[in-house]
Amino acid sequence: MQEVYLDYNGSAPLDPRVAEAMLPALRDGIGNASSAHRFGRRRAAAADDAREQVAELVGSSPAGVVFCSGATEANNLALIGLAEGAPAERNRIVVSAVEHASVREPARWLLAQGRAKVDVIGVTPEGFVDLDELDSLLGPDVLAVSVMAANSETGILNPTDEVAERAHAAGAVFHCDATQMVGRLPLSMADADIDLLSLSGHKICGPGGVGALVGTRAALARLHPVTHGGGHERGLRSGSLNAAGIVGLGAAAALAANERDAESSRVKMLRDRLVCGLRSEITGTSENGDISRRLPNTASVRFEGVDAEAVAFNMDPVAVSTGSACSAGSIEPSQVLLAMGLSRDEAFETVRFSLGRFTTGAEVDEAIRQAVTAVGYVRSMTESGG
Repeated sequence: MQEVYLDYNGSAPLDPRVAEAMLPALRDGIGNASSAHRFGRRRAAAADDAREQVAELVGSSPAGVVFCSGATEANNLALIGLAEGAPAERNRIVVSAVEHASVREPARWLLAQGRAKVDVIGVTPEGFVDLDELDSLLGPDVLAVSVMAANSETGILNPTDEVAERAHAAGAVFHCDATQMVGRLPLSMADADIDLLSLSGHKICGPGGVGALVGTRAALARLHPVTHGGGHERGLRSGSLNAAGIVGLGAAAALAANERDAESSRVKMLRDRLVCGLRSEITGTSENGDISRRLPNTASVRFEGVDAEAVAFNMDPVAVSTGSACSAGSIEPSQVLLAMGLSRDEAFETVRFSLGRFTTGAEVDEAIRQAVTAVGYVRSMTESGG
């Protein structure tokens, strides 16, 4: 049977052109980018080229790019790094109810350590942050507001411009986990007034294990390092640079910047074709959230009365997800869907389909066929008590 990969929000396949760009650094690269000799300078120059490519993708300055192992580390550096140097009168962090675990958990850790107070912004039934509730939480003691650009499970877009405006009016730093949005829709830190932005290479068809925290000069100056030792990356992230990974991240960023609009248009048509097929072939099919404001590649689909884990298992070799990759395997329903007002049963009935650069029409058609078979099988087993 044909293997079909529809879990791009979990991790996108490595683009062969990115792999080709990485080969010289993997095969011939010698030296540490921090070394003063010519070998080290070559590595540092390659990293600086990648800084420019990443900065161009997100509308920032190359000087603001801090390389790290991915968005999880970037999110930790943003929140914990801000809290480390925070003045006593600003000791509260506000995060949305639908943030990734790499934002939620650092916030909880800071709370448990007594280093920050934490408030959570609710979301509307459509899936985006409730701006009125945000207004009620803001005050002169707020250090930072962290709201993602697009949710990994539903694809729903947040009004980041308005969040930034409100956060800055309160004197707070605005951090945005833009992992899912970068490379799929236009996003400019300068235009959106974002202070700190997290991204990851493997979401944009780049290598895993590399990402960046991108910040304004003022925001980066307020950070304290979380990893200590070598003083790399402006003293904010110690550790010898992953030169090959960074080259790959830069190449992936350049490809995304050049091909984003055409790719997103094509993928959106395939996503709509998929959803249309599911709705027409499977009774009790619906979508979660406001489908008019979401990523072009994502569909959060609920199959009424059917356990989503069982559907995903029986769709093999079509790869889909029942939530974010970092929450897979949990026996608890999606916190994102619960925050949107879905019941536990409804959350357990939801499958995430996420398409991308290499998805084809034939693969979409195969996914529809496998979903029809899987949902039918699970429903029959449920009705028979199996």
